[in-house]
Amino acid sequence: MKSSSIKVFFASLLFVSIITSCGTNNNIISTGVVVSLEPTATSTPEPKPILTINPLTNKKVEEPNLLELPALLVSISHFPVTARPQAGLSFAPWVFEIYITEGATRFLSVFYGAFPKPEPTINGSCQIRNQPFQQTANIIGNRVWLDENQNHMQDDWERGMGGVCVNLFDATGNFIQSTSTDSNGYYAFNVDAGNYILQFEKPLGMEFVQKNVGDESNDSDVDQVAGQTEALTVSSSLLDLDVGLFLNPDYLISPPIVLPKVGPIRSGRLIYADIHAFFKDSCLIYAFASPEVLEELPQCFFVTHDIDGGGYMLDIDELPRLAEKNKTGDIDYSINVFSETPPSDGLTANQLHVYISYLNQSAWEYDSASQSYWRYVDDANFETAGILHPEIDRLTNRQLQFENVIVLFTKHDVVSPTNLDIHLEDGLIGDALLFRDGLVYDIKWTTHLNSEERNSYQKPIKFISNDETTLFPLKPGRTWILVVTPKTSVEEIRAGEWFLEFVQPEGAK
Repeated sequence: MKSSSIKVFFASLLFVSIITSCGTNNNIISTGVVVSLEPTATSTPEPKPILTINPLTNKKVEEPNLLELPALLVSISHFPVTARPQAGLSFAPWVFEIYITEGATRFLSVFYGAFPKPEPTINGSCQIRNQPFQQTANIIGNRVWLDENQNHMQDDWERGMGGVCVNLFDATGNFIQSTSTDSNGYYAFNVDAGNYILQFEKPLGMEFVQKNVGDESNDSDVDQVAGQTEALTVSSSLLDLDVGLFLNPDYLISPPIVLPKVGPIRSGRLIYADIHAFFKDSCLIYAFASPEVLEELPQCFFVTHDIDGGGYMLDIDELPRLAEKNKTGDIDYSINVFSETPPSDGLTANQLHVYISYLNQSAWEYDSASQSYWRYVDDANFETAGILHPEIDRLTNRQLQFENVIVLFTKHDVVSPTNLDIHLEDGLIGDALLFRDGLVYDIKWTTHLNSEERNSYQKPIKFISNDETTLFPLKPGRTWILVVTPKTSVEEIRAGEWFLEFVQPEGAK
């Protein structure tokens, strides 16, 4: 692991101040032909397969035709704090967080396979679970989801319901304890081996979907009338106890009150050119840039530079048009691999605390119920420095949860005190740390393409094992990539608790 001495003050400040509120996929487009043995027949090309899996997440998409559109790369502001909460981050399969000098970071969000959209607020009657769940015994639970298409199955793109009350009983009906779902619909209980029943309180205006209509990992497990499971015999963890709900058509809900916009969008950085090269035909969206940067960046779409509001807010309706406008041919971003099962050699990593600067602190906390990392941020205020709270998406009011968090080490050259050239160009390889499933792994990243890959399409950055010959599996889901300098330290300071102290390049402001 990357390491150096860690100031105890920083670690103590961050830990005591965190507060809470509220399969491998290889979808390669075929270009082969089928040749008939009959001399009079003509050869016909194989039809291009219809992609349904997003190669950046290994999850099915609601509208497969959107996978035929190139990625949109949107520069989203993290400073000033008036930019927060940002709109659209939870819809991005990948988010790059980069250092922009003066203690600040900025996000380049990769939108592909789906576009952001605001949601009406539909929650249960309990308080939304706002603390990460830690497994201490057998864990039972999973998710309460909103079955938008009413097919009685949990589709990858369907969203969870927060604040749904969940009660745990023993097999004879004696109440044991209760909990509620988090903002993304996940819940769990720690239990000993035995027999249990789960009961769910139906939110106002909602109905339960049909029970046991398909695959156990994707169907609903409660009776439509009683709202409870059959008696469960627990001898090991059960994380497939899902519950589907749909909206009663006679029940009226209030439309979303947030503006259907993405952002705030701020200026471009040199590293955007390298990331743009990962994604064929991608449209880079930013609010202009300094002259030396602007001449290096692709110019797909500019927006105005509204500093007072944290940046420009772009209408969601503009996104499909911009993607379509930039398309020149077939799109295929498949290169990384995924597995639900984590590799066996990881070290425990329930928390990652990120110290970029005194007024730029954040953290990731592992939640065993959702099997993802929850994101927390500060308020960039001297009086409350180090006090962290959940970071939410302005469009949905849901806390940001990412299945993979990657710390990527690479060289940062100082072009000027406020302008860095961060190297992710073609042909490089470097160190990285992957946080997934409550574990951390030493891995590597590379932008080197073999001859087969190079002759196909532009490809995203690859994450590989330390042997530099095999791809390292990501967890299916979304990925947050924090790009840091080689001298940045990441050290375990308590069991399962990791601390990142950023070291800025010499000469940067």
